[in-house]
Amino acid sequence: MNDVHIATFGGGCFWCIDAAFRRVKGVLEVRSGYCGGHTQQPTYEQICRGDSGHAEVVEIKFDPQQVTYVQLLEMFFTLHDPTQLNRQGNDIGTQYRSVIFYHNEQQLQQAQMVIEQEQEHYMDPVVTELSEACQFYSAESYHQDYYTNNSNQGYCSVMIAPKLAKFQQRFSEQLLDSKT
Repeated sequence: MNDVHIATFGGGCFWCIDAAFRRVKGVLEVRSGYCGGHTQQPTYEQICRGDSGHAEVVEIKFDPQQVTYVQLLEMFFTLHDPTQLNRQGNDIGTQYRSVIFYHNEQQLQQAQMVIEQEQEHYMDPVVTELSEACQFYSAESYHQDYYTNNSNQGYCSVMIAPKLAKFQQRFSEQLLDSKT
């Protein structure tokens, strides 16, 4: 079996990021969770209060022979606005920050390169935080694959479905069979 690599990204509510990366060829597993804070074993309620220091993130296990880290980064940047500090739309707080938790020096260098490329698309500065990967805490089970299990829920149909449609259109060659 090929080496399995890990990528950890935060870009607002983890439900959307989770839903998108589950569709990518070469992604072996996606887990929603929390990273970058000071509370041990944080709960969703603690994260929502914004006092744990954690960001809502997804941990992605992937086969680099099928999808590269740079490709995952490019996909990540299409799923949120990296110029919004500590928020994404109506989701406000440090738990919704744009952040890349890099797992090694190569990931750090590639993330810096992609951020520089992304900056060319925005008038405002890209505020995506780069942090060394730290303890990842898996979110509660009901957050895992939330969109698939709740696609008719209001937030999902209004906020996530349009992002997934755009994601599907842009990255169709790199995705599994259509799931919108």
